[in-house]
Amino acid sequence: MTTQALFCWCRAGFEPELAAELSERAALAGHPGYARTERGSGYVEFHCEDAAALSRALPFANLIFARQKLLRLADLPGLDPRDRITPILAALDGLAATARAPSAFGELWLEYPDSDAGKPLAGLARAFGNALRPALRKANWLTRVDDPTRQRLHVVFLDGDHAVLATSHPRDSSPWPLGIPRLRMHADAPSRSALKLEEALLTLLDDEERGALVRDNMQAADLGAAPGGWTWVLVRNGMKVTSVDNGPLAQNLLDSGRVDHLRVDGFQWQPKRTLDWMVCDMVESPRKVADRMAVWFEQNWCRQAIFNLKLPMKKRWEETRICLEAFEHQAHRPMTIRARQLYHDREEITVFATATKR
Repeated sequence: MTTQALFCWCRAGFEPELAAELSERAALAGHPGYARTERGSGYVEFHCEDAAALSRALPFANLIFARQKLLRLADLPGLDPRDRITPILAALDGLAATARAPSAFGELWLEYPDSDAGKPLAGLARAFGNALRPALRKANWLTRVDDPTRQRLHVVFLDGDHAVLATSHPRDSSPWPLGIPRLRMHADAPSRSALKLEEALLTLLDDEERGALVRDNMQAADLGAAPGGWTWVLVRNGMKVTSVDNGPLAQNLLDSGRVDHLRVDGFQWQPKRTLDWMVCDMVESPRKVADRMAVWFEQNWCRQAIFNLKLPMKKRWEETRICLEAFEHQAHRPMTIRARQLYHDREEITVFATATKR
């Protein structure tokens, strides 16, 4: 079957949130349709009259609950485990006949759902990729040398006999298979929460922005800092940090000479002058956090911020939209806002915000 659809990876268990987000955004973009998914599957398919046009209308950078955005080219159920390559090549030839696929892809990614049911497919995906890659090159479907500027071909195994063919553009997708960056926990990081801020800086800022906005000797505040995972990331990036929390910080941070620990309430404290950065990972209701973050920008206490919104158990897309709209409105200034449920997030989303020039 070669009907196109939008195919997006997400955190297992958050399929309803992604389905609701895609449905609302697609309708607003003039491409109404319907989402198909199963809770726990780790992905959502969105069907509409012109999925390719919808993909262009919904930039990946604007999606919150999607780890990756793909355009599904073909759905191939009932594959014979003895020969999966022949039907894949035949499907690509059929797509070429209707001009629904590029003349050649720059890279091949083999993927599988990041779910309990999908993870056992990792070995199959790895082994099959070694067999499929030369066959695609022989048939001129894949460039002889990986070309990261061209569209990628994704072969997604949903089961041993069921694969999906999809494509993504490097400028409108995650640069990592499954949308999961490979980050390692550092031995001297005070907590695993450090991985959240590291991923946020990689995911929510582009290379140019990181070069301009993350520099040595910048002044930052970490609200709700203890035990210091986010402070550690800021210090590692050369910043001087005011860590605000009644709880204790890791001793290596205090020994760094770049951290000032204030044992006060992060919701009450305010800086004496404008800071380059404010980060916040406090466990509070999302609306309370969004309101306080808006005050920081309204009062010009910081230029950039990264903060988490802990989501409720129900109506999480609705709560996300309400919080982000309220934050932008209450800041009372032009803002650039990006949000994503990161791989290292749990029942939360991470938001990057920066004031823009009027």
